[in-house]
Amino acid sequence: QVQLVESGGGLVQAGDSLRLSCVASGFSGRTFNTYAMAWFRQAPGKEREFVAAIRWSGGHTYYPDSLKDRFAISRDDAKNTVILQMNGLKPEDTAVYYCAAGDWPDTNARNYDYWGQGTQVTVSS
Repeated sequence: QVQLVESGGGLVQAGDSLRLSCVASGFSGRTFNTYAMAWFRQAPGKEREFVAAIRWSGGHTYYPDSLKDRFAISRDDAKNTVILQMNGLKPEDTAVYYCAAGDWPDTNARNYDYWGQGTQVTVSS
């Protein structure tokens, strides 16, 4: 059973940076570097929102236009880890951030097979 564990969330001030990590484990018959990885976020009362995705083997990255200048996704396949670097944080970035694994980098959350439990990011003004 694939498990994803996020860490790195917290309370920061507007303009600060945060680095979220997601460590994957429990693969059977398939390795981490064959999965596309992604980050989503969900604020209270809102739908889950696509934040970033990265293809297998450290390939192409994907972002919504609204975040591409401030957020960066990367992966370390040797450590089964995916990173989300967030810069210039704003109060509207406040949400629970989730790591996800799937067959293809996609903006649709339904297309991911595995999810972490989430990590809270709160940005004060």
